[in-house]
Amino acid sequence: MRVFLDANILVSVVNHEYPLFTHSSRLVSLAGSDRFRIYTSPLCLAIAFYFAEKKTNAKVAKEKISALARHITIAGTTENAVMKAVNNSSVEDFEDGLQYYSALESNCDCIVTEDVGDYYFSTIEVLKSRDFFDKYMIKVKK
Repeated sequence: MRVFLDANILVSVVNHEYPLFTHSSRLVSLAGSDRFRIYTSPLCLAIAFYFAEKKTNAKVAKEKISALARHITIAGTTENAVMKAVNNSSVEDFEDGLQYYSALESNCDCIVTEDVGDYYFSTIEVLKSRDFFDKYMIKVKK
């Protein structure tokens, strides 16, 4: 399954923002599994860098983004994606449109974000991180 991570998921990972960090970090860790391929875009990484730099400094932020980039597949943001985001009258937030079309061009099955409503125009599944685990991960009984 191909899973696209929105910027807010990455921000919670690089800044250890609880309670979201519990699920967002697990999502990133799925990058090493056989069952999932985890994607994000350069723009999502840039947004995560911005917030990591505000919390720490540029050197630490670069280290965190480098670690993410080594594990996550980086989807392209092509001219085609840009033009589709600009020309789709349903897309009100250009940045969300770019993420969406980057996910589509990478054949992602879903987008994971904490702002599900931002992707009201999506034709692929959009889930919050906790909902992703509830739906796709095998639950271990205690």
